[in-house]
Amino acid sequence: MPRRVRVIILVVGVLAVVGIGGWWFRSKGNKDPAFRTAQVKLGDVVATISATGTVEPEQVVDVGAQVAGIIKAFGKDKVGKTIDYGSVVEKGTVLVQIDDSLYVAALDTAKAQLQLAEANVLQMKAKLLQAQHDWDRAQKLGPSDALAQTVYDQYQATYEVAKANLAAAVAAVAQAKANLTTAETNLVYCTIKSPVSGVIIDRRVNIGQTVVSSLSAPSLFLIATDLKRVQVWASVNEADIGSISKGQLVTFTTDAYPDHIFEGRVGKARLNATMTQNVVTYTVEVDTHNEDGKLLPYLTANVQFKIGRREGVLLVPNAALRWLPPPSIIAPEAKRASHPHEGSTNRDGGSRFGIDGSSQTHGIVWIEQGRFVRPVYVNVGMSDGTVTEIEGDEVKEGIRVVVGERSREAAKGPSDEQNPFTPQNPFRGQRQGQGGPGGR
Repeated sequence: MPRRVRVIILVVGVLAVVGIGGWWFRSKGNKDPAFRTAQVKLGDVVATISATGTVEPEQVVDVGAQVAGIIKAFGKDKVGKTIDYGSVVEKGTVLVQIDDSLYVAALDTAKAQLQLAEANVLQMKAKLLQAQHDWDRAQKLGPSDALAQTVYDQYQATYEVAKANLAAAVAAVAQAKANLTTAETNLVYCTIKSPVSGVIIDRRVNIGQTVVSSLSAPSLFLIATDLKRVQVWASVNEADIGSISKGQLVTFTTDAYPDHIFEGRVGKARLNATMTQNVVTYTVEVDTHNEDGKLLPYLTANVQFKIGRREGVLLVPNAALRWLPPPSIIAPEAKRASHPHEGSTNRDGGSRFGIDGSSQTHGIVWIEQGRFVRPVYVNVGMSDGTVTEIEGDEVKEGIRVVVGERSREAAKGPSDEQNPFTPQNPFRGQRQGQGGPGGR
């Protein structure tokens, strides 16, 4: 091989080694940390409890049938249309007509039985009159040669039996009248009328269907008395039920109207808790107006119970209270210093409680100090789940607190460190803060 070619190859090799070595040194030897920060802002915070509920009519009447029979026809609503889903009805409106053939026949039978019982009374009265006359004559003669003792006793017994038969006939008349009343009532029950004014939510029968009333009345219609006032039945976890009180302000949205915020007030919390997989929940009734009719029965509601509000306070992202730096980037003087609140932080670097507005009120935020960070101890107040109220001697509006940390190479951008021999990786060097999703 010619000498000139060997020199060229040697020079190219040296340049390649120098280039790769320089790239390796820059990527491995300069990894000072860079921090992701957020600004402390002045603003308002509203603490809420979230729950899921269902829109329910304030009062619902289940209309049933007390007699058995075939559905013959539906009635008419207030505008003259056949009763159906959504029909508006007044109190006393005919909802449905059950075939009354059997009940008409039963009524006729009851009337005939009453007439028979009344005729039997007349017959018993006649027999009593005859027995009484025989008994009167027997008493005048008395037991003697003209009237034997046995005959005398027979007249007396016949008279007493006639009186008893008349009393039984009178009782039979009363029974026949009761049977007649029952037959008349059953016939009236064949015409089912609305017990209240309202809206038909559910129609559960069709024409030609047979309803059978046995131990429980079959349900025919479900009527909401007034859809201008509805309730939201929200399931609240046992850990939050202590923060719920009557009259408390509530806001909620529905999937049908996600951009419309409805308002209501807590009516009451029911005491009959339910347990599902060891989770105890209570049903809380929220009263609200529905003048525009947007809230339809049984819509799913996403409920927010407002438990507190703070205005004009210093706010930081929750990630700032949860983030914990590695020991290598904590300022040396901060490591040596002690503070009465040091015991109040958890392993994630935030307040042990406090972030959700509970009893413990101490926390730590971290501020940049060159290539290090130093802790600032704060009092933690109310939170809405995203930002938290803080106060302290060293915090004021506008300062920046650390919410995460990444290597300096990521801060410079991938173009400064990219290996020319490998594909670019946009996530290279990214180091998430230890504060969880809130610190991203």
